[in-house]
Amino acid sequence: MIRLKSQEEINLIRQGGKVLASVLRQVVAETKAGKTTLELDALAERLILEAGGEPSFKGYGGPKNPFPATLCTSVNSELVHGIPNSYILRDGDIISLDVGMRYPKKTGLYTDMATTVIIGKVNPIVEKLVKVTKKSLQLWIKLIKPGEQLNYIGGKVQDYIESEGFGVVRDLVGHGVGHEVHEEPQIPNYFMQGQRVELKEGMVLAIEPMVSLGDYHISTLDDDWTVVMSDNSLCSHEEHTIVVTKRGCEVLTE
Repeated sequence: MIRLKSQEEINLIRQGGKVLASVLRQVVAETKAGKTTLELDALAERLILEAGGEPSFKGYGGPKNPFPATLCTSVNSELVHGIPNSYILRDGDIISLDVGMRYPKKTGLYTDMATTVIIGKVNPIVEKLVKVTKKSLQLWIKLIKPGEQLNYIGGKVQDYIESEGFGVVRDLVGHGVGHEVHEEPQIPNYFMQGQRVELKEGMVLAIEPMVSLGDYHISTLDDDWTVVMSDNSLCSHEEHTIVVTKRGCEVLTE
């Protein structure tokens, strides 16, 4: 069931979104060669707790295999859900930083956002990959409005990404967010046959295009979390939490 948010709930999500955006900006500023992904995770967790929030990814997934960190750090061919570790970032890497937060802690609502950072100098095609992913998120934001079909927008985003020569990940999608980390509806970045979801004012959505330099097929590593491109190609990921408004949408995580 898709749960529309009240104005009071949207205001609270907006507050949390501004806090989360500040957290991610500070983490991005420290994302450079010589840093470990564990150091970035520790920074994100400290900033969230100091702001009165609660990391939403840490412990997610239940008691058998909970996600162990605040930040998802996915490097190069890792697409999403990478677990921070002792890996030292180096010139030529790209890294997706994905962070979620409940604000205020214990009783608040959830926001979710991500961005891909280039470390040092990379091949021009990799720069283009990251740029196209960022532009595809902006295309989503431009096209969202009440009455529009999610499938229509997903198809437009797919057309744009594929016209630039890149692959659109199929098996992972965006999602609703707010009362839970993941809510309905699913939000594919491609035309999904048979999907019928009409956008309505008050929907709060985590929009997240995931784009690859090669094929779109993915695999999961033995840690049961880290999702990688099956062909080992580089990949990029961007995400914002938005709310559908009367005439379009508002980005809540900026």
